[in-house]
Amino acid sequence: MSPPLPPFRQATVLLGWVLLTFLAPVAGAFTPPGAWYQTLQKPEWNPPSWIFGPVWTLLYLGMAIAAWLVWRNGARSGALRWYLIQLALNAAWTPVFFGAHQIGAALLVILCLWLSILLTLRAFWQISRPAGLLLVPYLAWVSFATALNVTLWRLNP
Repeated sequence: MSPPLPPFRQATVLLGWVLLTFLAPVAGAFTPPGAWYQTLQKPEWNPPSWIFGPVWTLLYLGMAIAAWLVWRNGARSGALRWYLIQLALNAAWTPVFFGAHQIGAALLVILCLWLSILLTLRAFWQISRPAGLLLVPYLAWVSFATALNVTLWRLNP
């Protein structure tokens, strides 16, 4: 077993995971919902717009801490590769949905995202149970978002 890293090094790597993870929503910053989204038919259970910022902030923070825990436990390849894949899919959804106005294509992206989160969670769980647990709310939220994406696709052919 390798010696523990100094606290400053661990904090620096944690900050790196936080910054990397928060790059995912940057793609969405250039494609805000806008007027197009306001014209869509939405289900009654569609959350209010103000809820998305706080929820995603907490989810991204949990995701970053989970990745850091896995990194700290010495896993540098498979599990973290899944993490990067799901992060890329996360970043892709917003421009496809809000930017290109492609609800059906966004549904395909979010289904791939959901599967990649599940695979990431499973890989993280095998390395660090706390890391796996930190991804459970993310999987739950994306499950809800998937149901919402399906409903929007059906309501707005």
